[in-house]
Amino acid sequence: MKYAAAIAALAAAAFAKEIPKDPERAAELYDSGVMHERIMADKNAQWDLQDQMGVLNSLAGPQFPELPFAQCKNGLAAPLDPFQSNNASTKFRCNNINLHHFLSHTDLGSAVGKGSSSWGWVSDDGREFAIIAQGDGAAFAEITTAGKLRYLGRLPQTTGVAPSQWREIRTFKHYIVVGSEEPGHGVQIFDLKKLLTIDYKKGPVTFSPDTDLTGYWNDLPLGRVHNVLANSDSNFAYVVGAQPRNSSCLSGLIFLDLTDPSNPKNPGCARDDGYVHDAQCVIYKGPHKKYLGREICYGYNEDSITIYDVTDKQFPETISITSYEGATYTHQGWLLDVNNQEWLISDDEYDEVEGRGVASNGRPVTFIWDIRDLEHPKQTGYYQGPRKNIDHNQYIFGKYSYQSQYTAGLSILDISSIPTDPTGRGVREVGWFDTYPEDDHLEGGGELKFSGSWSNYAGYPSGFILINTMDRGAFVVKTQKPLP
Repeated sequence: MKYAAAIAALAAAAFAKEIPKDPERAAELYDSGVMHERIMADKNAQWDLQDQMGVLNSLAGPQFPELPFAQCKNGLAAPLDPFQSNNASTKFRCNNINLHHFLSHTDLGSAVGKGSSSWGWVSDDGREFAIIAQGDGAAFAEITTAGKLRYLGRLPQTTGVAPSQWREIRTFKHYIVVGSEEPGHGVQIFDLKKLLTIDYKKGPVTFSPDTDLTGYWNDLPLGRVHNVLANSDSNFAYVVGAQPRNSSCLSGLIFLDLTDPSNPKNPGCARDDGYVHDAQCVIYKGPHKKYLGREICYGYNEDSITIYDVTDKQFPETISITSYEGATYTHQGWLLDVNNQEWLISDDEYDEVEGRGVASNGRPVTFIWDIRDLEHPKQTGYYQGPRKNIDHNQYIFGKYSYQSQYTAGLSILDISSIPTDPTGRGVREVGWFDTYPEDDHLEGGGELKFSGSWSNYAGYPSGFILINTMDRGAFVVKTQKPLP
C-alpha cells in the first residue's frame, strides 16, 4: 500500500495542475449568466425542432414500441424480429451490455414525453424502483427480477405549472426531492413508501401534487431551480441554480433542513462563488484532517470546481475555487469513494461544442482531480471517450463510473486505476449501450447534439441499470459479464 501511495503521489505531482479562474472570462460569460443562457437556448432550439418532428412528442409513441430482452451480439442489440420491423431505431450499438426492457414515455404515463433525470430506490425488503423524470412529472416503475419495468404510477408537476424539459430528482432516505426549471414549480418532497402498497394489476396510480406530498418548499423569487440533491447523513437537501441570479443567494447552494420532511426549513445559503450547476455533499472522511467530520460540498460551478464547508449553515465557508484548461461549462462530477474522498471526476458539458481544450476533437473528456488537499485541489489527468458526442451526468458505484453521454448512450468506465495512476491512462471502457441510433452512420460514431441519454442509475443490488432518455423513454440494461 505504501508503494502504491508513493507511485500515486509521484504521478499526481508530475501531471497536477492548479489553475485559477480566468476573471475576465468569468465576468463576461459566467457571473452574468450569458453562457448558461446560451446553452439553454441551444438546447431549446434543438428540442423545439425535434418536437415539431414528433420525436419528443410522447403521443408519437408507435415509433418507440415496447422492447423485450435483446442480447448484445456482434456489437448490436436488436430486440425485434427484422421480418417484423425494419425500424433502425430499435437496433442499438453495444458492448458487453444487454437490453432487458424498454418502455416509451407514453407507456410510462406521460402526455408530453421529454425525459430528463432519473434515480433509483431500494426498499427495506429489497424491491427495486425506478424514478423517471418527464416533462409533466415523475413516473414510478418497479424493476422486476426479470429486469422488466412495471409501471406503477406518477407524480405530476406542481399544479398550475407548465411542463418543463428540466426536472431533477434525488432520493433522501425513503423520499424523493423534485425540482424543475419551470417558474413556480418549487421543490416537491414525496414519500416513496407510498409505492409499496400499489397493486399494479389494478392499474397505475396518479398521485396528487396537492394532497399526496409529504412536504413542499417554494420560498424563491421565481420558484425555479436547476437541480436538487440531498445528504441523508446530515438531514439536508440542497437546491442549486435557483433563478434569478441576482437574488440574495446568487443561485448558489440553498440549504433545506429536512429533519422534518413535512416542514422543510431554509437556514441559509452559500453564495460566495455564485451559480452552482450541480453538487455532491458528504460528511468528510478524507485525509485532510482539518475537515474531518465536517459537511463538505463539491460544487460544479460553470467554470470551476468549488469546494465548500457547509457545516455551519448560517456561516458556510468557501474552501477553494479551481478551474482547468479548456473550462467551458463545468457541469457535474462525483467522488470516487465517499469513504476515502481523495479523488473525484468531473465533466464539462460544452467544451466539445465549442472545441476547447482537450475536447477540441469533439470527444467527451472525464477530468480527474486530486482532492487530498481540499484547499488546493489539482487536476491530474483525464480520460477521453472514443466516440464523438457530449457528456452529461455520471455517477460512481463501486469502481465504475456510469456516464450518460447524450447521443452515445451509456458508457461504463473502470476507474479503479486512478488512485495509482491519476493521469487517466489506466481508465478503460468496460461496457457501452447506445440509446440513440439515429446518428450511427455519422463519421466519428456520433454527433454533438442534445438528444438521447440524460441520466442513469446503477445502484441496484441486482445489477440492473436504468437509463432515462429525452426522446424515447426508459431502458433497463445489464452487463453481460458481471463486473468484478
